[in-house]
Amino acid sequence: MRAAGKVIITTAVTGSVHVPSQSPYLPLSAEQVAEAALEAVEAGSAVVHLHARQPDGRPTFEPEVFERIIGRITARTDAVINITTGGSPAMTMEQRLAAAVRLRPELASMNMGSMNFVYSGMADRVTDWKHDWERPHVLKSYSRPFINTFETIEHALRTLGESGTRFEYECYDIGHLYSLAHFAERGLAKPPLLIQGVFGVLGGIGADHANLDHMVRIADKLFGDDCSFSAFAAGRDQMRFATHSALLGGHVRVGLEDSLWIGRGRLAESNAQQVRKIRSLVEDADKQIATPADARTMLALRGVTDIDRSTVS
Repeated sequence: MRAAGKVIITTAVTGSVHVPSQSPYLPLSAEQVAEAALEAVEAGSAVVHLHARQPDGRPTFEPEVFERIIGRITARTDAVINITTGGSPAMTMEQRLAAAVRLRPELASMNMGSMNFVYSGMADRVTDWKHDWERPHVLKSYSRPFINTFETIEHALRTLGESGTRFEYECYDIGHLYSLAHFAERGLAKPPLLIQGVFGVLGGIGADHANLDHMVRIADKLFGDDCSFSAFAAGRDQMRFATHSALLGGHVRVGLEDSLWIGRGRLAESNAQQVRKIRSLVEDADKQIATPADARTMLALRGVTDIDRSTVS
């Protein structure tokens, strides 16, 4: 693993898992997502990882919604834009790629395999549903896996790679690292690789700190200095895992996509609140926070071009 001279903070602003009934602070409309991203950047986030939603909170793949979000962000900041290709399990691969194909971001997420991605247990903790779509959306995760075959991964790597997009490789288990090694050996995943270790999702590797140590060891074995490592845990373990990742020489990710909380029994009131907390923890460990320019250098990103700006004008 390439040790981070400075720590990149990524903020996953809204995601597609949590529903409005869980928190009044979850950004939903394009305007809310953009403002939340801007606040996170001001607090110290170098990268914003973006999903889109309809105004009622329903996940959407429509490039026009992403365009409204990203246009507001790029007009006021130089943050690195990372567009999801995960979307939601209800979307086809073509739908999941639509925004990234049109908008050609510097970064796009890439889930490194099919898996059970289960969050149906959230339904037991919601007593008052705001929208009819929410409960079925949550419960379906128990019976509907997230599908990313090797064929669809290769298609995405080739399609988006042609426009200069690089990838955040999301690894939910050790086997996903070996899948990434397969694509690296074939020259489809090009170093420096940004590996995002994901812990605590039911169906993936558990939020055990020994698992984080193990994933970093295997990444070192497979990729050495050809990779940078970042990590996050879903839910209550978010800050502990981010801190652990930074102490190991890696980067961190926070945001309301991954956790709605800022402390035990306390909902986070914004993404920026989580950024400020992890920034404080990282700086208390005598580590510096990366700027967007630092992140571009470390991750070998192309930078924002005039063509990029024209896609969201």
